[in-house]
Amino acid sequence: MSAEPAPATLIDGKAFSVDLVDRVAAAAARLEASQGIKPGLAVVIVGEDPASQIYVRNKGETTLRAGMRSDTHRLDETTTQDELLALIARLNADAGIHGVLVQLPLPKHIDSSVVLDAIDPDKDVDGFHVVNAGRLAVGLPGLVPCTPLGSLMLLKDQLGDLTGLNAVIVGRSNIVGKPMAQLLLGESCTVTIAHSRTRDLPALCRTADILVAAVGRPEMIKGDWIKPGATVIDVGINRVPSADPVKAAEGKTRVVGDVAFKEAVEIAGRITPVPGGVGPMTIACLLANTYSAACRSIGVEPEPLDA
Repeated sequence: MSAEPAPATLIDGKAFSVDLVDRVAAAAARLEASQGIKPGLAVVIVGEDPASQIYVRNKGETTLRAGMRSDTHRLDETTTQDELLALIARLNADAGIHGVLVQLPLPKHIDSSVVLDAIDPDKDVDGFHVVNAGRLAVGLPGLVPCTPLGSLMLLKDQLGDLTGLNAVIVGRSNIVGKPMAQLLLGESCTVTIAHSRTRDLPALCRTADILVAAVGRPEMIKGDWIKPGATVIDVGINRVPSADPVKAAEGKTRVVGDVAFKEAVEIAGRITPVPGGVGPMTIACLLANTYSAACRSIGVEPEPLDA
């Protein structure tokens, strides 16, 4: 009888992110020593959204740990769009700030697209500006959205050269799906973007050497959708009722990805868990982008950080 396949190797995004922050800190220290420039990140938050407050605090603490300048601007819920745009204009003009991030979601009376487009593309460390999307599409240096960038770093760390691999991305958002496709094309993968209207999605997923799940639906991708031995990157972060009926009745929840993990881990070769996979990479890549923006602001090529 043939042996049962071993469970997938778990890709530890938390450990990788800690190491990446350390590498960013070392590179930033060398930049400051040689050029007299300390990379600076400004984060703007409007209102009192509890989850956003936690994210912003974590970003500030990690930025300081990396030896960078960290400015946090906490604005009242009633802040007008014009007031927010005026702050962004000041940050764009501040030579000591190399990255500007506006925490989403914004209050309903503020147009997020107008605000994000007002950020200087060279300081857009979230990588959402249309100019950075264009740079990525045509292969020019720019700032790349943090989640796809972190996902690519994990893939290269696990697989090395990605040339010729078949990659399927489930999800076509501007934040993850589309930039992930561009990054994988840049690594000479053969890339397919799938979505809710894709015909026979399970069969298509089974062709993937690399399967990226970024659709925002809890445990949508089942184990039998996965090619044996494939590498699975689960970008999803979905809060669902606790698996314990008693806790669920009390309103307790748990976090799951877009992949049915217990099924997938028996089929895949490598997989990111949720939590602890792609999620921790976001802040680390935010700092990497801030470091890169600081270098480019003075015409210096950033040191490679993904190796």
